[in-house]
Amino acid sequence: MHIIDWLIVILFLFSLVLIGVLFSRRNRDIEDYFVAGRSMPGWIVAIAATGTAISAGTFVGSPELGFNTNLTYVMNLIGAIIGGSLAAALTLPKLYAAKTITIYGYIGQRFGEEAKRANSWMFLLGQLFNSGSRLFIASIAISVIIFGDIRFQFLLWSILILGFVSTVYTLLGGIKGLLYIDTFQTLLIIVSGLVAIGFILFELKGLPVRDVWHTLTDGGTVKTPAGWVSGSKVQMFDFRLSLSTPYTVWAGLLGVAFFRLAQFTTDQEFVQRQLACKDAGKAARSLVASQLICLPLVLLFLLIGSLLYVKYTMDPGFDGALGRHFFTDARDLFPQYIKNHIPTGVRGLMITGLLAAALSSFNSAINSMASSFVADIWLPLRTRRGDTPPAQAEQLASSRRMVALMGAVLTAFAVLTCLMQQGSGLNLVDFATGIMCFAYAGMVGVFLTALFTRRGNRRSVVAALVTGALVIVPLMFQKQFFGQTYIAWTWWCPIGGLAATLVCMAGKPEKK
Repeated sequence: MHIIDWLIVILFLFSLVLIGVLFSRRNRDIEDYFVAGRSMPGWIVAIAATGTAISAGTFVGSPELGFNTNLTYVMNLIGAIIGGSLAAALTLPKLYAAKTITIYGYIGQRFGEEAKRANSWMFLLGQLFNSGSRLFIASIAISVIIFGDIRFQFLLWSILILGFVSTVYTLLGGIKGLLYIDTFQTLLIIVSGLVAIGFILFELKGLPVRDVWHTLTDGGTVKTPAGWVSGSKVQMFDFRLSLSTPYTVWAGLLGVAFFRLAQFTTDQEFVQRQLACKDAGKAARSLVASQLICLPLVLLFLLIGSLLYVKYTMDPGFDGALGRHFFTDARDLFPQYIKNHIPTGVRGLMITGLLAAALSSFNSAINSMASSFVADIWLPLRTRRGDTPPAQAEQLASSRRMVALMGAVLTAFAVLTCLMQQGSGLNLVDFATGIMCFAYAGMVGVFLTALFTRRGNRRSVVAALVTGALVIVPLMFQKQFFGQTYIAWTWWCPIGGLAATLVCMAGKPEKK
């Protein structure tokens, strides 16, 4: 990269740390640090939540998906709007009314401290894999930009760099600083996508429009487990009744909608943003708005992959051997395009957009994990031991130490998920979302039981969490166990969640 690009990137990273320092002075207690005193404007939360939702999986994974397949992933976005709307109407008001620092405090009110701790531990375990996978995906782009390759040793260094930077400014600013930073970063992501589309269209202007359209439709191919086959790159709706195809209409309307309902009900990383709003109504509106913003934004990055497919198909000499490599492994498609074809200065701007996508999801994971550990495990443990309640300054200092610890642990797990993705046979987007089901399946069973029934007890809560995880594990590794994928990830959460709900409801309520 040119020195101008490096200066832009350094200025961006310095700005993040500076914002963290400025907001560090405004945190008086852990409620300020973790839920911003419930004082944030809804529009800030909506844009910040968009950045958390899209992550590096969109910036890097969506162009890969658009290059390899088509636009049927749009059904995932429609399912997210449905699931987000259901959560906003049915579950978020009850969680907000509980007035707890984490959503697992509500489970403690309903089933007792043991159930709350069990859900917090499950969230922490699931988040290690969830956010580790997103950091790994982001490292692909950083590895291309810095080292020019995505060999394992380069990915390892990229993971360490991203993990360190994100942990530092997350530790300083708390959730309020993160919300403003994430808002800024989300706008950078949007600008980067629009700039990329403009440059790709400029490079395609010499090609006949009729030939470009033919390559995207009748003359297109899509990648399947059996190899590349004929198929339209602009197909958006797939009405097949197939459990092994992840983005059919039915998978989006049912499977993904349930998955997103689980995410926006049980995942502290996502719900924490809404709990920072002034009231439940603003929280609900910000949740739905964030998913509506995601729809055109993700579609933008899918189109980047589709248009790059046209360029590499109609101009076989474009990038030479590297271009041919993408038809085997397109994980670094968009980062390589940024590095090789975007001019100096603009390249630096787009790399900051890439960093924004990477850091916006990782920092929220660090903060949410720390909040869950401090509020649901550490403080209750001190109370049970009969210790004197710690002063606010001590609680705040302990929270910052926990943020640092969670950042280090998540960085280590990103290395593990790098190895897992290579063995899973899933593309980046499917891997990043599918791995979330491990924790969601059991937790959504617990939350649905708590919110909508009078059934369940602390023992059935633990049994439901274990059941959900045990159902998901063989589904995650179908390819290794059975040689192919019979049930796509979009159906994993409904299957595991239904089983966990039945197990949790089997428990008779305990007397208070």
